[in-house]
This record gives sequence, structure tokens and C-alpha cells, in this order.
Amino acid sequence: MTVLIADNIADVGVKALTEEGYTVIEAPGLSGEALVETLRTESPDVLIVRSTRVTPEALEASPSLALIVRAGAGYDTIDVEGAANRGIFVANCPGKNSVAVAELTMGLILSLDRRIPDNVADARAGKWNKKSYAQATGLKGQTLGIVGLGNIGREVMTRARAFGLNVIAWSRSLKPEVAEEKLGIGYREGAEAVARDADIVSLHVASTPETENLADRSFFEALPDGALFINTTRAAVVDEDALAWALEEKDVRAGIDVMEGEPSSKEADFEHPLADHPNLYVTHHIGASTQQAQDATALEAARVVRTFDTEGDVPNCVNLAKQTQATHQITVRHRDQVGVLAGVLDELRQANWNIQEMSNRIFEGGEAAVASIRFNGPFTQDVVERIEESEDVFAVSVNEI
Repeated sequence: MTVLIADNIADVGVKALTEEGYTVIEAPGLSGEALVETLRTESPDVLIVRSTRVTPEALEASPSLALIVRAGAGYDTIDVEGAANRGIFVANCPGKNSVAVAELTMGLILSLDRRIPDNVADARAGKWNKKSYAQATGLKGQTLGIVGLGNIGREVMTRARAFGLNVIAWSRSLKPEVAEEKLGIGYREGAEAVARDADIVSLHVASTPETENLADRSFFEALPDGALFINTTRAAVVDEDALAWALEEKDVRAGIDVMEGEPSSKEADFEHPLADHPNLYVTHHIGASTQQAQDATALEAARVVRTFDTEGDVPNCVNLAKQTQATHQITVRHRDQVGVLAGVLDELRQANWNIQEMSNRIFEGGEAAVASIRFNGPFTQDVVERIEESEDVFAVSVNEI
């Protein structure tokens, strides 16, 4: 199996793949036409990426491509729908960078409250300004609102408590009783409700069509004057025009790790209309960039590849149907012999039953097996009767799903 790594991943992940005997092609920095050409010429079975965009053209370049692994949590840079249409698995590595992003989140909160970057800049410039910098509010007793309580949000919650912050949250799957009884935090019914009741708000939602511009004008209007705002997720979840308004009109102070139009390369010139705003601290999209997180993510990417190769399963797959169109399940107990299952499948084909899911498990001793097949199509009993006629079939049953 050939694995193309189109971005830098930690050496431990590359070593794990190499030691498993895979042919590993390391080509960090591939993008655009260069990626398409490499996929075409090398014809890998697996592609591992981080920030590299995987376009429809890239998907078409390698007929053998069967798996794309995003060495990170978000996968909005991959044409997931296009991959699904071509039968290509897409998997991510969720949770491996949660601590790193949570640490940066707390660092930004502390930096905004104590104005640490400005302190350092003035000191390096030979300017002493203790009068200005000795006026921080302090975090203890303040309310932190977390929007999105997944892996990262929960790590932020844990660290916030250590600083004496009260925590309120909203997440699509969060229930009030879970928040209040199990997690010991306050529940709010939406992002704006969190903003309205918080001194500090931190975003930790995935970037999806539903979360695009989640932090919009009405969100920032709900924030109290002088509140702190943190975004370490994706730029698309923030309406930057609304953020600019909040910085000017409500004296909101913001810490941002992701911005629209940020360079895709590691080093480049950078311009952004808000970059030099005194109420805004910008970091260089480094949320997941600790060695601990990079090692854990690279090892997880290697595990996904190994599991796919050895078991045919794809951990963390994001583009398999959560629910198929199957209307019935047929269960066939049969002899474990060549051609028996093929005969069953041929009967299903002739009946115009479209198979949606299938498994065939072998009993101990290797004499018998049981096939479970979920399908949709015009069910008729005569198909079952024809399958039962085989002397190698023990029993057949069909259930509606």
C-alpha cells in the first residue's frame, strides 16, 4: 500500500507507517496542480493532509485512491461530498489536539486581560508603562461562555475552572440536565444567549454551513461592552465585519487564531484590515501546534491507515451514510463454501434488491457462516424460497427495518 503525505506530520507518524511496511511518499507543501500531478503519477492508495486543500481535480487524479486522512479534527478543506461520490473514505483525527487548542485559548484570555503582548512590545521598545498595564480586571469570578462543548470545549471548561471562572455553555447536542447536573455548568439555549450572559466568550464549533457566520452582528450586539472574545476554531464562523464593529463600538477585545485570507504557506507576507487594531491579538493559526498534539495526531493518522489496511474498517470516517435507504434485512445461515454466498447475491440481483449494508460472519470451526444483508427493493417471498432451495443454505429470514 502506498501512502502519500502531502503536509508535514510528526516523525513518529511517518516512522509508524514505514515500520508497518507501507511505501511512504513524503511531499510536504504539495497543493493545487502539484498535488494533482503527484496523485496522477504516484497513484497512492492513501493521502494524508493537514491544511492542503483536496479538490475535485485531486480526487479524480488517482483511480487507486481509497482513503484520505486529515491529520487533525476539521476537514472543511477536503471535498468530502466528492470523495463520497467516488467511494473514497475520508477520516479525521479528532480530539488529539484538544489540549493544545484549549491551552492557547486560555493563553489568549490571559493575554487580553493582562495585555501581555502590549507589555512585552513596550518593554522591548524601551517604554515603561506600569500605570496603564496595572489595570487588569482579573479572571476569578468572571463568566466564561463556551459555544461548542465538544472535545476542545470541555478541555477549556476544565482549565477555566482552575482559574475560578464560572462557565456557561451552548452546544447543539448539549442538554440542560447534562450541563447542570453532570458537568456543573450553566446551560444556555443558543450562541446569543451565551454572549448575553458572559464576560468572555470562546468559540469551539466545527465549521459547517450551519455555523457559518455564527458570530454575526446580533451575536456581538448581545455581548456586554468590554467583553473578551476568542476564536480558535475556523474563520468562517465569525462575520469579520461584525467583529470590526464590536471592536470599535463596544470596546470588545478579541484573541483570534484564525482569520479570513490567512496565508496557506508557513511563511509569507500578511495583511488584514484588523491585524493592527489595538483591541485585537492575532496568532498564526497555531492552535494545534504543540509537539504533544502533533505526535498524537500523527500516530492517530497512522492508526487509521493501518486499521483500514488490516481490517477494512475506517476509524473516524466522516463520509459514510449515517442511515441508509434499506427497507429490509435478509439473514442467511449457510455453509462456508465457495460460491454459496455468491449464489445468494445473484438471487438478490435478479430480484432488483439494492444492497445497502452487508456482513458475513464465520462460526467457530469454519463450517458455517451467517450473512446479514440490508437492502431496498420490491420484496417478494419467492426470492426467499429460491434461496432456501440450496442444500448449502440452512435457514433464511427477512425482517422489515
